[in-house]
Amino acid sequence: MAINSPVRFDPSVEDVQPDESEVIGQLNDSFQTILETTSADYGHAVRSVHAKAHGIAKGKLTVHADLPPELAQGVFARPATYEAVIRISTNPGDILDDSIALPRGLALKLIGVEGERLPGSEGDTTQDFIMVNGPAFSAKDAKAFSKNLKLLAGTTDKAEGAKKVLSGVLRAFEATLEAVGLESSTLQTLGGAPQVHPLGETYYSQTPFRYGDYIAKFSLAPVSPALTQLTGDTVSTKDRPDALREVVNEVMASQGGTWELRVQLNRDLDAMPVEDPTKPWDEDDSPFVTVATLDMPPQLSWEHGSSDAIDDALSYSIWHGIAAHRPLGNINRARKDTYDHSADFRGKFNGCPLHQPKALAELP
Repeated sequence: MAINSPVRFDPSVEDVQPDESEVIGQLNDSFQTILETTSADYGHAVRSVHAKAHGIAKGKLTVHADLPPELAQGVFARPATYEAVIRISTNPGDILDDSIALPRGLALKLIGVEGERLPGSEGDTTQDFIMVNGPAFSAKDAKAFSKNLKLLAGTTDKAEGAKKVLSGVLRAFEATLEAVGLESSTLQTLGGAPQVHPLGETYYSQTPFRYGDYIAKFSLAPVSPALTQLTGDTVSTKDRPDALREVVNEVMASQGGTWELRVQLNRDLDAMPVEDPTKPWDEDDSPFVTVATLDMPPQLSWEHGSSDAIDDALSYSIWHGIAAHRPLGNINRARKDTYDHSADFRGKFNGCPLHQPKALAELP
């Protein structure tokens, strides 16, 4: 089957709605509720989403040489090596026992990236990628996401024991769906995600981005044997509130890991919509193609005290980056102000304004 040529980027691929600023205000209200609740509980501000980190690791990303022109775009326009730091997490805004099963997240920050910057990122040299272990986002647009977030904001800091019970019930439902070839991103988001090992997972941007002259989604896939042998493995979390930190640390400290950063180019705007991230782009029509390799040498990925300090110093946003990788679509447009809102709150509450590192050596 012939594969179409990639669609060229044009601002017209986005469909900006007139009520987007109002919806963003509603999102910020929900995030504010989460931030105020958790900071009062902990005496310390944490992220409004993906609050709990399960591992932080430093290494390098190497852009491959001899990429074809359609892939040699933006950060990947020429062979290069960048310092990199990853953060593995789960998605709630409160720090929960790992027995509550939730989708895994992986945020990647590159340092030393040159080029025209995105709004609000002027003067920095970082490029962030934020990914989750599933190809589809749970809400079609920011308005739908706002409804989900209000529910989550209302349950922040409420009845962790009940959340554990609910998580077990939802996991059973999700397992039943998967047995017949189906799955539910909504059930997974609410606590029914499989208890998979974070290092064996493939992570996806879910939402689209400008890719220089084109449009793309990103993924990060494990390729070293230490990681691929974990794909599909589940983690026992019984009486282990920080089980994910433990299992990630075991592997990273002894073996480190290697991933491939891959790109899926948009080849049909109707079949691969920009404004609906609940619809994965068919990989038969446009496969993910490797453009760079991420290497993390053996290291402790979590050590109480030092890792907490690094976690506090880091902030990730899809709007930290260069204009060649501008986030696209309603969900991505809504993420700019909301991520900034969360980072500003953390910086003010903790008395340490956040800034983007110029080198890994700047991190605590």
